[in-house]
Amino acid sequence: DPDILQLAQAAARECDGLPLALITIGRAMACKKTPDEWIYDIEVLRTSSSQFPGLGNEVYPLLKFSYDRLPSDTIKSCLLYCSLYPEDYCISKEKLIDCWIGEGFLTERDRIGEQKEGYHILGILLHACLLEEGGDGEVKMHDVIRDMAIWIACDIEKEKENFFVNAGVGLVEAPDVTGWEKARRLSLMHNQITNLSEIPTCPHLLTFFLNKNRFQMIPNDFFQFMPSLKVLNLSYSKLTSLPLGISKLVSLQHLDLSESDIEELPGELKALVNLKCLDLEYTGNLITIPRQLISNLSRLHVLRMFGAGHNAFDEASKDSSLFGGGEFIVEELLGLKSLEVISFTLRSSHGLQMILSSDQLRSCTRALSFQCFNDSTSLEVSALADLKQLKMLRIARSEILEELKMDCAGEVRQFVFHSLNKVEIYGCSKLKDLTFLVFAPNLKSIKVTGSHAMEAIISVGKFAEVPEVMANLNPFAKLQNLEVIGAINLKSIYWKPLRFPHLKTMSFFHCNKLKMLPLDSNSAREHSIVIRGDRMWWAQLQWEDEATRNAFLPCFKS
Repeated sequence: DPDILQLAQAAARECDGLPLALITIGRAMACKKTPDEWIYDIEVLRTSSSQFPGLGNEVYPLLKFSYDRLPSDTIKSCLLYCSLYPEDYCISKEKLIDCWIGEGFLTERDRIGEQKEGYHILGILLHACLLEEGGDGEVKMHDVIRDMAIWIACDIEKEKENFFVNAGVGLVEAPDVTGWEKARRLSLMHNQITNLSEIPTCPHLLTFFLNKNRFQMIPNDFFQFMPSLKVLNLSYSKLTSLPLGISKLVSLQHLDLSESDIEELPGELKALVNLKCLDLEYTGNLITIPRQLISNLSRLHVLRMFGAGHNAFDEASKDSSLFGGGEFIVEELLGLKSLEVISFTLRSSHGLQMILSSDQLRSCTRALSFQCFNDSTSLEVSALADLKQLKMLRIARSEILEELKMDCAGEVRQFVFHSLNKVEIYGCSKLKDLTFLVFAPNLKSIKVTGSHAMEAIISVGKFAEVPEVMANLNPFAKLQNLEVIGAINLKSIYWKPLRFPHLKTMSFFHCNKLKMLPLDSNSAREHSIVIRGDRMWWAQLQWEDEATRNAFLPCFKS
């Protein structure tokens, strides 16, 4: 329509040549189909700057036009929430959606439905160019969009939102708490704060980000005047214990302690009866979780304990749920009827059998770590195929483990790990191969460290008795990253070249017996890859022919 073309040019002139404004407003106008719609929105655009005289940045009103065109107040709130993170910060999509759920932005009936709604909202914000893709599973907010969002949250919609944001600005002391009193969302994350001395009064506070700071303790009763708080993030901190009075957070729904130095959880956490998400992932020093604490959190939907206690599990006392091989934690989980997502660490086959015997736990398990799994030389890994939602598997420091067994006697399709996308093997010095990975069609990442006895990642010998499996294999079709360190006897990745249509990086260090990679002239043709390793190892690699060697020569980085 030539009329719309002229109107589009008029809209572009209103953007005054500012690229970010052109992009975001272009996206906002893309759904307008009639000249009348265009004329109305151009008039709104023209008057937007005059509504905010003396602002000092003419792009904010232009970007607010795109914000105002978002389809719902929920989506607007979700966008503003992203401004709580520092400039140029890569935000985990999963953790962001967890916070949105904790705040009550998402309204689906169950956790899976809320997560789908969250990813749908992220798609809308990405399409509108108000967010951009970050790393794998992450989003970023452009600095100017973030400034605009803070301007809206702190000024334009202060009564509704009222943000207090000092994220990633190099603070060594916390700001005066008198400035927090009216805040609804408060972010002091990613600073160098070493001390929290004052007791704040924040009756309206809903979200509090204190993560990525240097304080080792929080004063007792610090949280006693935050009755409305729903989301508390203390992750990546040096905090070793929680303060007395944490039980006063009667509205808390989301508590993130992941990657912190926390050593014990207090019994008074039982009072947090509204808690729906507890994140303890990678709390390596965690020793004490009082018995019956977890089972008392009856509304818990999400419990993440992957890597919890992995540095100190043998120090756990008998009155801690972490005592033993993980069976006490599993026993408490069996009574939580609202659980939808779990990840945790096991140290015995007994705990695994308890999970596999529960329909609910089988369907909930997203990530599993076997730590010091030393009660057998083999693990029947085919049983893990019953964990239909298992995305990540780690096996670490299991010194006597030699074999990950696959029972292929029945229908092979029963043993496919459809959801598994990440596998990590650390310090399993006697483990011989990872052949079960051919049954993981969506695998994206493999990391192997310190498997001295491993001679092949995929062993052709294991399929000698099941030729129908050999005929239908298409392994590593979605693999993006392969990293092998210290596999001193490794000779083979796979017995023939593979296409690797999605491969990004391959890394091999201290794998001097590996003489050939599963690459030929048809491998990774659609894109370039990076191959890392020692120069001496690279020099003695064998290739299908000289042309293949020359094709991959630019890929090598030492």
